[in-house]
Amino acid sequence: MRTGSRARFLGNAYTLLILLTGTNLATPLYRGYQSAFGYPPLTTTLIFAVYVTALIPTLLLAGSLADALGPRRVVLPAIGLAALGTLAFAFAENTGWLFAARILQGLAIGAASGALTAAIGESEPRGNQRTASLVATAASVGGLGLGPLLSGALAQYTPLPHLLPFLAELVLLIPAAFVAHTLPSTGTGARLRPALPRLPGPVRAVFFSHAAAVFLAFAVLGLFLSLVPAYLGSLSGSTDLLLTGATVALLPAGSALAQLSGTRLRAVRPERAGLPLLAAGLGALLLAGNGGWLTLLCLAAVVAGIGHGLIFLGALRAITAETPLPHRAEVFSAFYVVVYLGVGLPTVGVGLLSTALGLLGAVECFAGLAAVASLLLLIRLPGRRTAAARTTA
Repeated sequence: MRTGSRARFLGNAYTLLILLTGTNLATPLYRGYQSAFGYPPLTTTLIFAVYVTALIPTLLLAGSLADALGPRRVVLPAIGLAALGTLAFAFAENTGWLFAARILQGLAIGAASGALTAAIGESEPRGNQRTASLVATAASVGGLGLGPLLSGALAQYTPLPHLLPFLAELVLLIPAAFVAHTLPSTGTGARLRPALPRLPGPVRAVFFSHAAAVFLAFAVLGLFLSLVPAYLGSLSGSTDLLLTGATVALLPAGSALAQLSGTRLRAVRPERAGLPLLAAGLGALLLAGNGGWLTLLCLAAVVAGIGHGLIFLGALRAITAETPLPHRAEVFSAFYVVVYLGVGLPTVGVGLLSTALGLLGAVECFAGLAAVASLLLLIRLPGRRTAAARTTA
C-alpha cells in the first residue's frame, strides 16, 4: 500500500470535492433558467437524467483507462471537460446549452471519480483505508451540498447571478488542475478492457436486496437536487436563491453527518435505522406540501438526509462483507451504477407526472410511494450476515 504526504492526500480530496461541487452549482438557478427559456419541470428532470446517461458509460470505461494510461492522463482532461461544462452554464443562451453542460459534467465525473477515489486511498499518509474511505465519502457528499449553497449565496447577493457562481467554480478548478498534474502519468500497461460489471452468483441476492434501498435513497436525493427548488418556490413563493440552495444542501449535509456518526454501527444496522428515517422525511415532505410549511420542508430534508446517509453506509458495508475479495471491484462498479441510476431515472418519472398532476402533486405522489417502498424494503432487509459472508470476511 503506497502512502503519501498529507498535502497530496488533501489535494486529491479537494479535487474530488470541487468537481462534484460544480455539478450542482446550477441547482438553485434552474427556476431562473426555466423562466428565461420557457421549459416545463419535465425538462429539468431530463437535464439531470442526461448527466447520468453520460456518466455511467464513462465510469465503466474510465477505470481501465486510468490503469492503462495513468490517472493524470484521465483526471486532467476530466477537469478540462468540467471547465467546459461550467462555461456552458455560465453563457447558456437556450435549453440546449444546459443539456450540453450536463453531458460535459457527466463525462468529467465519470472519468475522474474512480481515479480520484483510488488516489485518495493510495495517498492517505498512514495507509489507513477507513480514513481514506470517510474522506472520499465526505468529499463526494460534501460537493453535493456545497454546490447549491455556494451558488445560492453568490447568485442572491452579488450581481450577475447566472455568471458569478460558475466563474467561482473555474477559479476553484485551477488548484485542482495543479493537483491532477502531480498524479502518476504512467499506467500499469494493462490492456484497455471496458466491460459491464458482473455479479458472482452467490452475491446477487444480497446485492439486489441492499442495492434496492440505495436506489431509493438516491432517488430521493435526485428529487431534492432537481425539483425541490421549484417545489420550494411553489410552496413558499420565495425567490431567495440562498434559501433555495441552503434547503437543498440540508439533505447532503444530513447524509454526511449520518455517515460520519454511523461508522461504529454494525453492517446492517445503519440501513435498519435509515429506511424508516427516509420514510419519515418523505412523510414530512408530503405534509409540508399540503400545509405550505417551509420549516417542515427543511426538517424533511434533514431527516431524509440522515436516512440517506445511513442507508448508503449500511448497504456499502453489507455488500462488502458478502462479496469475496477477488470480485469486489466488479461488484462496486455495479453498486455505483445503481447509485447514479437512482439519481437519474426516478426524477424523470416525477417530471412526467408533473405534466399531469402539476409539480406539487407529482412531488407529493412520489413522496408517498417512496415512503411506502422504504418501509417494505425494511421488512425484506436481511437480518444478519450469511455463512458465506462470515467465511470470506
